[in-house]
Amino acid sequence: PMVNNLAGAVAVGVMCGAEGGISNYVANVSGGATISPTAQTWLQGGAKLDLASTPRSLTRKVIMHPQTQANTVASLAGLFNPAAKISEQYRSGQMASDTLGFDWFMDQTVIAHENGSFNAVGGAVSGADQPGSTLTVSAATGTLNLGDIITIADCFAVNRITKQSTGQLAQFVVTDDLLTGFTEIPIYPAIVPGNAGNQVQYQTVVASPDNTAQVSQVGIPSETYLKNFAFAPDAVTMATADLELPRGVHEADRQAYDGISLRMISDYDVKSDQFITRLDVLYGFLWVRPEWAVVVADTIEVS
Repeated sequence: PMVNNLAGAVAVGVMCGAEGGISNYVANVSGGATISPTAQTWLQGGAKLDLASTPRSLTRKVIMHPQTQANTVASLAGLFNPAAKISEQYRSGQMASDTLGFDWFMDQTVIAHENGSFNAVGGAVSGADQPGSTLTVSAATGTLNLGDIITIADCFAVNRITKQSTGQLAQFVVTDDLLTGFTEIPIYPAIVPGNAGNQVQYQTVVASPDNTAQVSQVGIPSETYLKNFAFAPDAVTMATADLELPRGVHEADRQAYDGISLRMISDYDVKSDQFITRLDVLYGFLWVRPEWAVVVADTIEVS
């Protein structure tokens, strides 16, 4: 149980990368409401990875909430699929590997995100030709939360390799909480336009947004949804370090498995007359290529 709790805490830390710093993709917004992902949603997520030049040679994976797994398995039941995979999904209630271009994993630590209350009153771009990681806007009504996703009118994304327009509005993640009346929006990725029609290194958009271009929030204001995500393994890396083994305790041990180092210490507490055992991991993580990860939303069901 202790190892399970510790692993969950580490997973939550890494999952928080989905809140700020990931190139997000919320494909399943229909009629202004977030709905459960379908086969088309996941395929569109794969297309988003392709447009970000994510190598097909890397085994793409999906991390999804138990509720999303149930919804997705049910949505694929009527599709033409190999009998063996349908049989496995029926038997286990889980998505099979190598389906729709992904290997599938379920995890309870998928983040539930709450949108800010931003309603596009005000919040238009204030000043043309703005590059960088901060967008200046007119005073906005409503809030934006860290992890919210926004688009800007007529600001189109480019393929990171060819630098050609994808024909889709660029999506940006808000990287801090903003109170109503804000006039600057910190975003990721940075706005990096071409130069007089010429390609530039690390270009993200065809051109900087125009003055007065309207900023829009993806999804419903104040809505809460699950941030499942699909990714290539090279999008994120995690490392652990060996912790010091103290002397003069009852027991102390350190083991490494699959690149993860854990330390356990057990010692006697004279005040409580108990043996106390603790388990520790020292870890760090970095989203090295966040554009190789895609968030796929799922509605929160209340029952």
